[in-house]
Amino acid sequence: MSAHIDQLRAELLGAVQGAKDAAALEEVRVTALGKKGRITDLMKTLGGMAPDERKAFGQNLNVLKDEVAAALDTRKRAFESAALDARLASERMDVTLPVRPEARGTLHPISQTMDEVAAIFGQMGFEIADGPDIEDDFHNFTALNFPPGHPAREMHDTFFLAPDKSGADPTTAERYLLRTHTSPVQIRTMMTQKPPIRVIIPGRTYRCDYDMTHTPMFHQVELLVIDTETNMSHLRGCLQEFVRTYFGVDDLTTRFRPSFFPFTEPSAEMDIGCSRKGGELKIGNYGDWLEILGCGMVHPNVLRACGLDPEVYQGFAAGMGIERIAMLKYGIPDLRTFFESDLRWLRHYGFAALDIPSVTGGLTR
Repeated sequence: MSAHIDQLRAELLGAVQGAKDAAALEEVRVTALGKKGRITDLMKTLGGMAPDERKAFGQNLNVLKDEVAAALDTRKRAFESAALDARLASERMDVTLPVRPEARGTLHPISQTMDEVAAIFGQMGFEIADGPDIEDDFHNFTALNFPPGHPAREMHDTFFLAPDKSGADPTTAERYLLRTHTSPVQIRTMMTQKPPIRVIIPGRTYRCDYDMTHTPMFHQVELLVIDTETNMSHLRGCLQEFVRTYFGVDDLTTRFRPSFFPFTEPSAEMDIGCSRKGGELKIGNYGDWLEILGCGMVHPNVLRACGLDPEVYQGFAAGMGIERIAMLKYGIPDLRTFFESDLRWLRHYGFAALDIPSVTGGLTR
């Protein structure tokens, strides 16, 4: 029996080493260890042997089976490694070759527009402020003069998160939300910085809405100025200079209409001149008007909530949608296409990486 096992070991291990490829190796495995394999057939004879003979022969068969399985596994890994080496060699890329023109990436219009806005307000002395996307009720509503139960809260279709119970009474646990505007950063800035303050706040905001002009996530930019002398004339001049520079129309007409926002008083909406003749929208002095943004003087209650004395400090705030002003400037008809990752759309509306916006160039195509 021992001589037979030794002979079988030599034959099977030789067949493993002689396999030319993975397919041949699989045939060896089936021949040796398959349901009708040579080792399997010998295992079936153990039942007819005497106990002592069965024990010795069974141990030798198990040793043989393990040796053959290990040899098969080693040979299989060698084939896999060789196949990988061959694939890497065939797919090798010469990184010194120039990039193909069709592989060139582009900047998304949202990124470009944010850079344009930052360049314009940067020339006016504004800095960029940032804050968290997940906010609490105080920063998103209460400190902005939205008291609990105030009807103006219903203007925002808010994404609320599950209450943070943490062992507390679930009815009184603080509830967090995805910020509905970037205004909470105004609150955080006023509570941590001493006036004078002059910042812009670009970032993502979230509301439960989705159609041709609304998406659940969109981008805003707000500006905030706080000092002891700022008034509505400064607000008007700042925004007028912005829209004229952004749209590239030096004499673009503007007007301010009374409006209501809980966090500003007085509040206004700003319109710019346009034309809608023939179903085509053009920005310029054509006799028609288009609403572009909301603004106003910071409400005294907001200043008090941030620890600032409204008898000493005052300021203005304004906010606009990044996608909206990008659509107006670059003729993009549907807001939803900003987020669909369509390469054809990105190639058409995208910007070269070196088109760095500045007030002296790069703000117009």
